[in-house]
Amino acid sequence: MDKHTPNTLDGASMAISEQRKQELKQLFPGVFTETRNDAGELVETIDFERLKAELGQFSEIYDNRRERYGMDWPGKRDSLRLIQQPSHATLKPCREESVNFDSTENLFIEGDNLEVLKLLQKSYYGQVKMIYIDPPYNTGKEFIYPDNFSESLDTYLQYAGLKDSQGRTFSTNTANEGRFHTKWLNMMFPRLYLARNLLRDDGVIFISIDDNEVENLRRMCDEVFGEENFIANIVWQHSVQPKGYTNIFSVHHNHILLYRRSEEFDVSPLERTDTDNRSYSNPDGDPKGEWRAGDVRNALYRPNLIYSIQTPSGGFIEPPANGWRWSKNTLQRKIETGEVIFSADESRIVRKIYLADQDGRAPETIWLGAKAGTTRDASRELKELFDGAVPFDTPKPTKLISQMIQVAGMKDGDICVDFFSGSGSLGHAAYRHERNINFILVQLPEKVDESLPHGKAAAEMGLETISEVCIQRLARSAIKVRSEDRLGFDRKDLGFKVLKLDESNFKPWRAPDKSISDAELLQQMELSVDHVDPNASQEDLLYELLLKAGVKPTEKIEVVSLAGHQVFAVGEGHLLVHLDNQIDQGLIDAVLQQAPSQFICLDKAFHGNDQLKTNAVRTFANFNDGKVGIERIDFKTV
Repeated sequence: MDKHTPNTLDGASMAISEQRKQELKQLFPGVFTETRNDAGELVETIDFERLKAELGQFSEIYDNRRERYGMDWPGKRDSLRLIQQPSHATLKPCREESVNFDSTENLFIEGDNLEVLKLLQKSYYGQVKMIYIDPPYNTGKEFIYPDNFSESLDTYLQYAGLKDSQGRTFSTNTANEGRFHTKWLNMMFPRLYLARNLLRDDGVIFISIDDNEVENLRRMCDEVFGEENFIANIVWQHSVQPKGYTNIFSVHHNHILLYRRSEEFDVSPLERTDTDNRSYSNPDGDPKGEWRAGDVRNALYRPNLIYSIQTPSGGFIEPPANGWRWSKNTLQRKIETGEVIFSADESRIVRKIYLADQDGRAPETIWLGAKAGTTRDASRELKELFDGAVPFDTPKPTKLISQMIQVAGMKDGDICVDFFSGSGSLGHAAYRHERNINFILVQLPEKVDESLPHGKAAAEMGLETISEVCIQRLARSAIKVRSEDRLGFDRKDLGFKVLKLDESNFKPWRAPDKSISDAELLQQMELSVDHVDPNASQEDLLYELLLKAGVKPTEKIEVVSLAGHQVFAVGEGHLLVHLDNQIDQGLIDAVLQQAPSQFICLDKAFHGNDQLKTNAVRTFANFNDGKVGIERIDFKTV
């Protein structure tokens, strides 16, 4: 039975329209809103203008909405437009900064996370089990993301020193600007929207935040993920030492909002500890083992469950005010099986909850520092890795993230993502976890502030940016985890592949300005004949092509020789890529013998030989040698 189909029989066929609404709600939860009908009742409706906007079609009607329940702010429409704009950037591989480059399934990506999230859409759409982010809290000091909707890549490249500056900068966000919340919302909304696309149907996202923006973040997540997919607002005790002020509250908590992608997610229990089990004992020698007393009262008033219980000696036990937890027949069965017993004086009944029946421990909404770690623990972890120095000011403890991994129910091979990775706590926690889970970390190359202790510590180690701090932490934590000699850790993937956001290796054709002269137009056309960046390596080109073909950059790549030509065999060889400047019939025949599902080469490799190119396209399109599973080979040139 479909998960949206009612499980009651009413004599009618399935309501097709209602089924389609539920499917639409899974895809676009933000388009559902509340309006009043003719009777004045609040009913759920579809905002079709918002639906058009999410599909990339905007109208004036969408701007002029009135009397609708929802969350709006200046710039929200531009945020939606920004989501629709594809990225033309690339991620360039950096072997020298990576660990186990050719074999690892882990990624560290340096760059603006908005552009990176766009680039990951094809390869990782619906592939991620867990996302954890610790974004800027909008305190007015750390907001450094661009608020220019049309030129985020250019702004990033200038910020990172990869492009000449034209006066565009990243900025802080201060309350006296008058748009304190707006700028933060415009930064967060498109990133959360794109992040949702990456989650599996049974995936979840954890978001750390403090009191400054928790209310706005909750409302925004209700719109992006659907309010029915809210799981919990976890309160994490990040510190235990009181601050030395007596006229204000000493703040010891942050919030962690938890949302699921869909109802297919089930909360996984936490591991039980000796502390969790200390209330269990076996005073009566029960053969089933240790037990503790459970509540026998009903939490709600249930008049049908209000009845007296007769004791073995003929007396009666009066019911609690709201009634018992069970019907009379159910309770009698529990008495007969020994799950419910009478006290020695027969004045009450006792429910036995057996330790043997407990599968882990239900997560709670308050995570105390003793179990989930504190910021002091997080700093201590950095000190252990960096010889007593703390090169980052707001790390998260690995115990906190490990608890999230448990609640998410991650298994071997599952992927977790953090696109505000900071010092890389998620990667460190993934290394330490007994499961072999993979991660993708994204971090802006934000300059360390040498005027602050952590920035000075980083600079003294030669680390100029937070992304460099993160890379160093990953490398050092991998060595530490390997040295701990824990069972099975010799088989763990303790590497990471570094990729960096940059301009595309393929120069796009840009429509010329109307005022351009004929000579200038001719020059621009000549420059576009060979649109491949001459400074790009074959590996640079390969990784851009993989991303834009929807292939994970962690796929295994083997260099093979076919008919005297170097060819990249990706994955199991289903994709072959040839990036030399020359191609001939011998190579085409050799590729056909390999029978990949796709073959990509440079258009300029044909050197104007239109006949060879035409024959190649026709040959690949019609190829079928009768082998099982081979229908055709896609032939693409770039």
